[in-house]
Amino acid sequence: MKALARIVLVFALLPAAAMAGPPLPQAEPEDTGMSSERLARVDATIQRAIDSGELPGAVVMIARDGRLVYSKAFGWQDKAKSLPMREDSIFRIYSMTKPIVTVAAMTLVEEGRLSLDEPVSKYIPELKNMKVGIDGSDPATGKPSFTLVDARRQITIQDLMRHTSGFTYGGEGPPKTTVQKLYQEANLRSQHWVLADFVKALAKLPLQYEPGTTWEYGHSVDVLGRVVEIVAGQPLDAFVAQRVTRPLGMADTAFDVPKRKQERIAEPIPDKYTGKAPELIDVRKPATFFAGGHGMVSTAGDYLRLAQMLLDGGKLDGVQILGSRTVDFMASNHLNERISKGGHYIPGPGYGFGLGFATRLENGQSEWPGSAGEFYWAGYAGTYFWIDPDQGLAVSYMSQEPVRRQHYRVLLRDLVYQAILD
Repeated sequence: MKALARIVLVFALLPAAAMAGPPLPQAEPEDTGMSSERLARVDATIQRAIDSGELPGAVVMIARDGRLVYSKAFGWQDKAKSLPMREDSIFRIYSMTKPIVTVAAMTLVEEGRLSLDEPVSKYIPELKNMKVGIDGSDPATGKPSFTLVDARRQITIQDLMRHTSGFTYGGEGPPKTTVQKLYQEANLRSQHWVLADFVKALAKLPLQYEPGTTWEYGHSVDVLGRVVEIVAGQPLDAFVAQRVTRPLGMADTAFDVPKRKQERIAEPIPDKYTGKAPELIDVRKPATFFAGGHGMVSTAGDYLRLAQMLLDGGKLDGVQILGSRTVDFMASNHLNERISKGGHYIPGPGYGFGLGFATRLENGQSEWPGSAGEFYWAGYAGTYFWIDPDQGLAVSYMSQEPVRRQHYRVLLRDLVYQAILD
């Protein structure tokens, strides 16, 4: 018994990463119709980027037909501390928080406790009588003018999930509109909010667009997170853990990183060309602002499990998170022909937008390869995932490099698809 107790103690003291296995069952690439030789081009490309100083490091995981066929860590987790990247390094995933929170919200829809056609004001009364800000010019003097008009209809739950609420992010750099200026002045990008107070502050500001008329990337999913809190009767972090991350075994996905895991946090490097270091969210302090749009951390393996669950129709390892028809509905295009795609449509040509992520409408049009029905999303600091049901493909990519993030996402797409030979 004493020997057994010693064995139990040894295993209890091992770091979590040492006991964790691969996120999915493993297979040789050739067993799933992919080429090991061609996948080696991923190695060469990512390593060149690291050697050039454009990337600090990265983790790439590729699954096909439910099996992990590629999993590698490259470069530095924290170059300043000479810590190499690990396959279980923890990354700030920014907007890849949105699909997680949307999945959590859709569990409430499946239970009949929330409906996409409901006005958000049913749960947050402050959002009932919203104003829309309109920039123009005085016809008599030609001077710039700004007017507020009553929104023609209320914001719905569907608007929050598909980014047609009229909320914006306030833009990067100098504001282009008066509404963006007001958002910036309200300091909405701060991490010092509490979600309930954040939404109250947001409700005092005008919308950038009429609800339901324009796709505009903004604070919609932050508001959705508050709706989830109200309907569920518990904080967003607890509900997401209960409904999504814990059932899926996503042990390192949360709104902050506890001290025992902080040696695994991936960090950026100063930009090669400007010398400027990116300012990213401090995830070492216990979170008080559960930002549904950008607040979470994760690992490549954790996020691959989320992606595989969606690819498998809402179920993974016998655990049913969502119904298969719900997943199909989320991955369908929810932007009709009357909805404008605005001035900067992030999903890109050939894509619509579903509930929580962009969804591909056709094989062509886009700058990167993919199949109709594929869906994806990404995070500001360099993270990315996509799911291609036609090819049985799920890919998770993690880095902390915001400047050239899109370039390396496209490169990875090219490299993954060229490795499929069946």
